[in-house]
Amino acid sequence: MEKEHVCKGDHQGHLCVLVSKGKFDEIRQLVKTPKFICFNCGRVADSDRNLCNPMPLDG
Repeated sequence: MEKEHVCKGDHQGHLCVLVSKGKFDEIRQLVKTPKFICFNCGRVADSDRNLCNPMPLDG
């Protein structure tokens, strides 16, 4: 059984959307010192605002 993918917050600023639009310069700025990982896709970001289903990397 596949786990349900959940999206929290405004999806437009999330890395998955930015990747699909090819906004790699913007993405580079958002992933310099990652503190969160997306439980859905495994991408990392500095802020939880840029991920659909974030959890802290340190915990």
